[in-house]
Amino acid sequence: MVIASIDIQGAQVVQLRRGSELALRREDGGALAKEFDRFGEVAVIDLDAAMGRGSNFEMIKPLLRIADCRVGGGIRTVEQAVELVSLGAKKIIVGSVAFRVGQTFALNKEFLGALANRIGRERIIVAVDARDDRIVVDGWRTPTGLNLTETARLVEKYAGELLFTAVEKEGMMGGADIDAVKKLRGAVSCLLTAAGGVSTLGEIETIASLDCDVQLGMALYTGKISLADAFAVSLNWKKAADGLLPLIAQSSDGQVLMTGFTDKEALLETFRHGNVCFHSRTRNCLWMKGESSGNTMKLLRMRTDCDRDALLAVVEPRGPVCHTGAWSCFETDRRYTPQFLQEIINERLRTAPAGSYTASLTDERVRRKIMEEAYEVCTAKNKNEFVWEAADLIYHTLTLLSKENVCIDEVLDELDRRHKKSGH
Repeated sequence: MVIASIDIQGAQVVQLRRGSELALRREDGGALAKEFDRFGEVAVIDLDAAMGRGSNFEMIKPLLRIADCRVGGGIRTVEQAVELVSLGAKKIIVGSVAFRVGQTFALNKEFLGALANRIGRERIIVAVDARDDRIVVDGWRTPTGLNLTETARLVEKYAGELLFTAVEKEGMMGGADIDAVKKLRGAVSCLLTAAGGVSTLGEIETIASLDCDVQLGMALYTGKISLADAFAVSLNWKKAADGLLPLIAQSSDGQVLMTGFTDKEALLETFRHGNVCFHSRTRNCLWMKGESSGNTMKLLRMRTDCDRDALLAVVEPRGPVCHTGAWSCFETDRRYTPQFLQEIINERLRTAPAGSYTASLTDERVRRKIMEEAYEVCTAKNKNEFVWEAADLIYHTLTLLSKENVCIDEVLDELDRRHKKSGH
């Protein structure tokens, strides 16, 4: 997997050389997160918090619902980590706090153990930032004297992943420290992401061949490497039969739509045009889904499996997917979800077709209906009556949400936040 980095300083996206010299500054964090999310997880790093100079928490919060984010920088308490996970962070990156016990530098087993108990080891990434094979902390300013490889072995018990940054290479675009990555890969068995100095597709391919992920910053922002090309070369093409990898298309609500195959050319065509393109084994050529029917599949995000030899495209289908006219190649009809119901409601409100009950609902009327239906749910006398009245209540509530410009996903996100915050 290729991970794009969004480093934040002073409420702006920045790139630094060797962690201190400002190289570039941007103000489009939200747009970057949305674009980067098409290719994989996004690393969001609060540089100010890492250096003890403030916080960019308010800027980071909305990014966590835009993209699949791993968040780091200045996270020093379990409560901070839990809060970020509840807001949508997929993983938490900790650095300095993992290597400081009181006034000495050592592995903070108590903190890491408590963190693993609260959010799960699989959500923890420990940043093993190193200069001259020794771990550095506090935004790379403070040497700890801890040996990189020896310490990484100890960390593995508490973290599902390590993030290794060769600090002297960071932002310089002079090439990654491949030897250091190889050495670290040989020392640990957990997931490993390498960062610092990566500037060519060849380096990405080499690091990926070591069963490591790659985090990119400066090379992306300067245009030296495109995320599409980086994603393509990071895949395990050695396991591809006839140069083809399986590609599963899935709707955003989780319904599997179809399967096909892709090669590098089809994959890049998908990223270039934003609609899913396959390689047709029958015709031995590229096949843009929907090129004749118009039933295209807009790409929302592409993901790989753990072995990087199969792909999952999360898409927005424009019409039925199967050549038979069915919604998917596995099911005749589209799954009836709250999201689907709200789409229907939105369409009725937008077009106001003659005789539409939904279109006839004024703000005042829909609110009155919600109160009526809530009472009828509470006074239902049997299961069938309860189901009937609950359906009425859900429908009218979704209608009010649409009128108030609230998406059901926003409500589900809030419920997800509460669940993760409480731990229940």
